[in-house]
Amino acid sequence: MNVAPEPEKLLPADDKTNGWSAILPRREHRPAAQESADFDWLVVGSGYAGMAAASRLALLNPSQTVALLEAQQVGEGAQGRNAGFAIDLPHNNDHDPSNMEKGLRHIRLSRYGIDCLDELVRTHDIDCQWSRSGRYDCAVSPEISRKILGSTAAELDALGEPYQFLQGEALHERLGTRYYDSAIYTPGTRLMNPAALSRGLADALPPNVHLFENSPVLSLKTAPGVTATLPGGVKISARKAVLTNNAFISRFGYFKRQLLPFVLFASLSRPLTPEERKRLGGTADWGITPAHGIAGATLRYTQDFRILFRYGFQFAPALRCPESLRERMKHAHELLFRARFPMLGQVTLEHFWAGFLSLTQNGAPGWGRLSENVYAAVNCNGVGIAKQTAAGALIAELASDTGHPLIADMIALGAPGMLPHRPILDIGVRAYLASMKWAGRSEK
Repeated sequence: MNVAPEPEKLLPADDKTNGWSAILPRREHRPAAQESADFDWLVVGSGYAGMAAASRLALLNPSQTVALLEAQQVGEGAQGRNAGFAIDLPHNNDHDPSNMEKGLRHIRLSRYGIDCLDELVRTHDIDCQWSRSGRYDCAVSPEISRKILGSTAAELDALGEPYQFLQGEALHERLGTRYYDSAIYTPGTRLMNPAALSRGLADALPPNVHLFENSPVLSLKTAPGVTATLPGGVKISARKAVLTNNAFISRFGYFKRQLLPFVLFASLSRPLTPEERKRLGGTADWGITPAHGIAGATLRYTQDFRILFRYGFQFAPALRCPESLRERMKHAHELLFRARFPMLGQVTLEHFWAGFLSLTQNGAPGWGRLSENVYAAVNCNGVGIAKQTAAGALIAELASDTGHPLIADMIALGAPGMLPHRPILDIGVRAYLASMKWAGRSEK
């Protein structure tokens, strides 16, 4: 198999305004691959799955070498652009109140990923504002609180998971803002600056992992052996490959018509002054996910007293975002930020950026052995930090034939379902999004 994507579709079209990395010190990037070379393993993509896969492959096979290829720079892709939640409980389309075993499976996998990250952050002293502050799943309207938070509480009861249901003054004392009707607080989520975490994970890679940044794969030959062709004709060859490049995996012929790319938008404020922090009130270092995931907004109040605001969910089948959409979403952020924090009238949103993620129709990941020498761990369904860390570590276990017990949980998640052809797909997805946003319009 030899697949060469169209040149204009090869690279992520990420903007250069990621706030999480903009507030960090300057970093010396690893050099791009300049010469052809042979390795034992090739990992494509240095997101959470790619980092975990490369690290675990190196540790399980200490006498072997691993090439980790990143098309951009560490922390500048989706792994460093998200809201910074490592969530331990069923989230988004993981929920299935009629199937408790499915919920327990997601919990086992997510907590395995979080445990891996806890250990790495502690052992390597990764400075990323890593926090065990938990998460508030918030509803703006009483109606959504009854429908969605009520269902969530029932599911948590069935799973035996601890939580607090908060309303009124009790919620205000935690968050400062009075914008929300109610929330379910769960303690297991970790919060962090995801760009800083990504950088720290890169620095913590074992010595037999060779990380090459700014090294996009232009074509991939997968038999016999694996050969990735990079700019300048550089060829990186290996016996086996693990593909962790999410929606871009379809550029190499895998999971075609199975992944749904979306673009999301985020803003980050300047740090609040002591007087502004007093006006806001509440506690510091909290994270809000919206009860209505499509219509609502995700927020963080960070350890360095910034407010992260993420809102906007658009279908992006070409993995591109027009400037007109960016400007519209930036304006929406400013309005919705003021609505939640009227007491912070002088606070500005200093950074604004877009990021891509992929979903599947049935919520299943793209995970497993694709051919004799190619494996994949893609598609986070919006829960990438915990889930993709687990998926990456476990794909390395599968490729190394260790028999890890959690491999069975990954396999049980199933495979992505097939999607209609375009333009029928586009019409259907956009109609569904419009209906969901209308149904959740009270949650803006």
